[in-house]
Amino acid sequence: MKANLVNVAGEVVGDFELASAVFEADINRGLMHQALLRQLANARLGTHKAKTRSEVRGGGRKPWRQKGTGRARQGTIRAPNWVGGGTVFGPTPRSYAQSMPKRMRRAAVRSALSAQAAAGAIRILEEFALPQPKTGAVRDMLTALDIQDQRVLILYASRNEEAMRATRNLRQVTLLHYMYANVRDVLQCDVMLVSQEAMAGLVTWLDEAAA
Repeated sequence: MKANLVNVAGEVVGDFELASAVFEADINRGLMHQALLRQLANARLGTHKAKTRSEVRGGGRKPWRQKGTGRARQGTIRAPNWVGGGTVFGPTPRSYAQSMPKRMRRAAVRSALSAQAAAGAIRILEEFALPQPKTGAVRDMLTALDIQDQRVLILYASRNEEAMRATRNLRQVTLLHYMYANVRDVLQCDVMLVSQEAMAGLVTWLDEAAA
């Protein structure tokens, strides 16, 4: 399978052969769904909290005597049946983290990349080098590639502070190191731009035979 090799000026300068082990893998929808649910669950903070009757302020004394008032017996004004009382079985802080073997996680990413490759959504950047570290330079590149109105995922290999500053104001653009490629970001983008350097690292990282 081949993808277009483009430059930042939007020109197609050739073809790039995609590694079949990574971009022509079997598309396992169930595995991708499991990996996506795990990723979303791990992103939850789990800091929700409701106070129980022992934690609500007040209610330290019995509101009235046990017998002789004609009213129902009450031991505290902070019982759950009182306004301002504690909550029964309310949410408490917890971890939603789910585990998943490394081989399954990588297989899910291979499935997502194969799905995008089959859809023709992957383009290879000859070099991810901006003429100037400005948002306008990235916008001009996307316009030249005719993808300015699409959700774009850019994978890079070497940390580039200038590129990170230039893309952070573009809501439709996600910039990731290739080792952070994940099912959610890969599947929700319309176009993937991968630098040649990042592609080499991505194949080494995901190719089971190479590993």
